[in-house]
Amino acid sequence: MKSKLEDLRERKEQALHAGSERSVQRQHDKGKMLARERIDYFLDEGSFNELDMLARHRAAEGVLDDRPYTDGVITGWGTVDGRKVFVFSQDFTVMGGALGEVFAEKLHKVMDLALATGAPMIGLNDGAGARIQEGVVSLDGYGGIFYRNVQASGVIPQISVILGPCAGGAVYSPAMTDFIFMVREKSHMFITGPDVVKTVTGEEVTLEELGGAGSHSSKSGVATFVSDSEEEVLDEVKYLLSFLPSNNLEQTPVIETGDDPDRLCPELDEILPDSPNVPYDMKKVIGAVVDDGDYMEYHSAWGKSITCGYARVDGRAVGIVGNQPMMLAGVLDIESAEKAARFVRTCDAFNIPLLTFVDVPGFLPGVDQEYGGIIRHGAKLLYAYCEATVPRIQIITRKAYGGAYVVMDSKSVGSDLAFAWPTAELAVMGSQGAVEIIHRRELADAADPEGRRAELIDDYTERLANPYIAAERGYVDDVIEPSETRRKIVAGLRLLETKREEMPKRKHGNVPL
Repeated sequence: MKSKLEDLRERKEQALHAGSERSVQRQHDKGKMLARERIDYFLDEGSFNELDMLARHRAAEGVLDDRPYTDGVITGWGTVDGRKVFVFSQDFTVMGGALGEVFAEKLHKVMDLALATGAPMIGLNDGAGARIQEGVVSLDGYGGIFYRNVQASGVIPQISVILGPCAGGAVYSPAMTDFIFMVREKSHMFITGPDVVKTVTGEEVTLEELGGAGSHSSKSGVATFVSDSEEEVLDEVKYLLSFLPSNNLEQTPVIETGDDPDRLCPELDEILPDSPNVPYDMKKVIGAVVDDGDYMEYHSAWGKSITCGYARVDGRAVGIVGNQPMMLAGVLDIESAEKAARFVRTCDAFNIPLLTFVDVPGFLPGVDQEYGGIIRHGAKLLYAYCEATVPRIQIITRKAYGGAYVVMDSKSVGSDLAFAWPTAELAVMGSQGAVEIIHRRELADAADPEGRRAELIDDYTERLANPYIAAERGYVDDVIEPSETRRKIVAGLRLLETKREEMPKRKHGNVPL
């Protein structure tokens, strides 16, 4: 037995140091952590249980002479803040972290276990894509991963952390997960690299410009969260997990924050500018309302005319959507509608209540928007809200014009509770535009068209651009003082804790993709 134990220990020691000293040094020289270092940093100390540590590839002799243990990926489970999670970490020091048959089988196994036991799946990606030497076998392995991503979608949270290269077909697994994290200057994602782009299109572009964290967080909308270092990214993943349930059958975690649920927010009584055309920061409204002002913003650099993110109210995690008047007056455009739609559907999948703060003047006009499909993209957000069965509360702070108001979780599309501040303006359009249409002939014939226009605008604003007609008809449940907003939300969320809503029986709806 002693010799067999020694043999086992020696094999496991080889698995712990599967990469060559040279490849390990190169990884560290790039300022990157090793695959096991990442797992050790991310999981609670001593909680990691490894799977398939002694797995090795089965490629024919001569195709791949070296047969290192782990086959280039480390898989298993552990805990984060005491909660069970599954993890895989691609090892760039072993065959560049390239995926072969056994590598893929390891991922299939850990993904199946995560789904079966109802725990989040975290992927730490740092690999060179498909293992060319194993040919089509590698491609079949990717297909199995993609299939499992879809089976797990909306059942368990799936988080992809890009810590190095992620190219070609390998990008599609992260793309189908719920959240993508990237590191500035170190993470890269693209279908085809700069050399191929130059050959095919003649465009010259750097690796960072094409597929870096900056591009994917601000231009493509691929990266959800970006940080400056691997440690910061992994800390952010832990922070995100604190808002998410382990699976779709659980409620969101409740954490005692110590922030009085009954407190008023007097600063909100003064936050709106005197002129409705002057912007203010919606994130300040959100910060005043949520526990301890703590707000984790989602896609902060993309679709910036809307802000989305996670926070806590009364200790319970909530998802927040709010028009951002600081950017394009808070209009809905292609990017903001798509961003908010995905966020709303993610919250609904994982039982996270939704708070929607409305200050929307309409949809962004323009040829580019129409040709780009603003109708289709705006419909995604409308569909997401109409489909959502989680508790939903709407707060109208100022402008609520036209179809954009309806899309922003209005009562008519299923919001459970709708509140308006006395500054709210619920109307088909703004006063000036309405007067120009309704009184076109009168203004054309007026002796003093400018003076008459001003009178008519004031009259329209006083009579129609207010929350009281909507309140009379029940389109808003109450007009509240801004300082009462937190209290009303807390009371509403407590009321809606027991909300149950059955969806019609069908295979699935047809989202306007």
